[in-house]
Amino acid sequence: MNVISNNTLRATVALAALQHVVDPEIGLNVVDLGLIYQIDFDEAAKKVYCTMTLTTQFCPMGESITDAARTALQETFPGEDITVTLSFDPAWNHEMISEEGREFLNER
Repeated sequence: MNVISNNTLRATVALAALQHVVDPEIGLNVVDLGLIYQIDFDEAAKKVYCTMTLTTQFCPMGESITDAARTALQETFPGEDITVTLSFDPAWNHEMISEEGREFLNER
């Protein structure tokens, strides 16, 4: 799935940081799982907005995953206000997993 952003360069940096956030139940990072939908930047206000999803609305690790995403973005963009929002529209499905993610899961 392609991530929507108003700043491709900064989104690339953000996604690199988010690749270190792993869904502990699956063992795959949130980027390759296709959980990141949108990352936008308001540079004048020093704000970063990340919209993501979870594999299920009832994910028991949901709070941990979103907190880890927020922390990764705070470390990458120090001094900026980070907002991580969950969205379940569209609902996540296996087709959203990247090719690298599929290879990782098939090797396990």
